[in-house]
Amino acid sequence: MDNKPRCKWCNTKNSRYVEYHDNEWGKPQFTDQHLYEMLILESFQAGLSWECVLNKRKHFRKAYDDFDLEKIIAYDEAKIQELLTNKDIIRNKRKILASITNSKIFKSVVEEFGSFYQYLQSFAQDSIIYETDKTTNHLSDAISQDLQRRGMKFVGSIIIYSYLQAIGIIYSHEKECFLYRQG
Repeated sequence: MDNKPRCKWCNTKNSRYVEYHDNEWGKPQFTDQHLYEMLILESFQAGLSWECVLNKRKHFRKAYDDFDLEKIIAYDEAKIQELLTNKDIIRNKRKILASITNSKIFKSVVEEFGSFYQYLQSFAQDSIIYETDKTTNHLSDAISQDLQRRGMKFVGSIIIYSYLQAIGIIYSHEKECFLYRQG
């Protein structure tokens, strides 16, 4: 492991976490496929650590059909039971059911706005927010409230803030981190 300074939250003993921190977190990635996968994964983080979710990411991809939106929308009771017994993912029934509902809503948002990125930009207005040491802000509050109004679950302001950090709309590498930059 190199000795580069990283954000305090990054467990440098976990190579998967270091790889995520260095090469994915905070980097703009706005395809619907990526935005969808990250939204589903972030919703599973509620009450847990991101490291826990990240360590199970490859298992989630397999269990959730590589995050194929159309397949997930069509999940039936048999598939739900399969997910509930899959020891390699987070087996929270409320989160699993929410992931299916949230998928249907994600699709309707894409149909309404043309892409999920365009939906996010209706709030962010093409800006990247540079800030650290926060867990919510006006943007995460607004998006969270709108997604909840549309019927999504496990998308509170803290989860949405983490999501916006992960996809690069909020840039939050800490001052001590080798990736830090100001807007």
